[in-house]
Amino acid sequence: MALGVPQEDAAVCVKIMLESDMRGIKSHGCNRFRPIYMARIETGAMMAKTDIRFIRETPSCAVLDGNNGMGMVISAKAMDLAIEKAKKCGIAMVVVRNSTHYGIAGYYSSMAAERGLIGISGTNTRPSVAPTGGVENLLGTNPISVAFPIGKEYPFCFDCATSMIPRGKVEYYARNELPLPEGAVLDSDGNCIQDARIAKEAFDKNAAALTPLGGRGTETGGHKGYGLSVVVEVLSAALQNGPYLRLLNGLNEDGTFARNSFGHFFMVIDPEAFLGRDVFEQIAGNIMQELKDSARSDPETAILVAGEKEYLNKKQALSLGLPLNRSLEQDFIAVRDKLMLPYVFSFEK
Repeated sequence: MALGVPQEDAAVCVKIMLESDMRGIKSHGCNRFRPIYMARIETGAMMAKTDIRFIRETPSCAVLDGNNGMGMVISAKAMDLAIEKAKKCGIAMVVVRNSTHYGIAGYYSSMAAERGLIGISGTNTRPSVAPTGGVENLLGTNPISVAFPIGKEYPFCFDCATSMIPRGKVEYYARNELPLPEGAVLDSDGNCIQDARIAKEAFDKNAAALTPLGGRGTETGGHKGYGLSVVVEVLSAALQNGPYLRLLNGLNEDGTFARNSFGHFFMVIDPEAFLGRDVFEQIAGNIMQELKDSARSDPETAILVAGEKEYLNKKQALSLGLPLNRSLEQDFIAVRDKLMLPYVFSFEK
């Protein structure tokens, strides 16, 4: 708010960042508060006030322009609109152009699932991933999420980047001095990098690339992650006439932040338009339970379905709170002092 974000919009952003941390997705939570959101508002790469424009609208579809405002704000409104339209038409899709980083894709698909609907969301992102057989970062990590109710305390919520790891994890591992998974990052010569700090520096110089989901080669299915990433790229750009691939680099020639102008898509299906929500939820729930009850490789390790681990993480976070590492504590203190805000954090006492 001190940088000009309206109170209502700031509340949306805080909710989504905290939801990410509570679900255990540390790469997209408060870890990104200062280096992504604060820094980009300060440099003008992201607008504090989100001016949403309707470009085109039909009963079941809409194209919105976010004018480089807060991606989380326009995305929550876009999914609300898709939900409203799906309840009337059975199926709806809303796309967004000229937006910014929108947090976790699973937040938006969950918005639909919590209302008894099927939600799908995806976004393109700044180039970080090399196509299978290449070393140049052309595609984004391009996450996609699908969520729907299954008759439990939590919905099924599949949410993943289409790269082996999200770029945010490189930053998270570097911050916490952890090694990167083998084969997740390549240098410009095609060699693997496992030191997260070296990888982060290489990304800053455009001299590194993530590998697609499945790894660098076809033997481990890397071409599948590559293909899925291209699907997300097209749905995030071609329907809304938005930029793609190299055009999303987000850096000026001098290395300062430029506007990314990401594209997002939000699809909603209302099972009531088919054979009813109750029928869908019962069968979906039965499928999940049969998977969970199947034979285990380790009797002591439960079989989980997408969304279950995140539900358990959130339940624990609501009970015990969220731990902060020292680096993140210092970020909060630095922002507080810079903006001269009257806060004293509990971890300072």
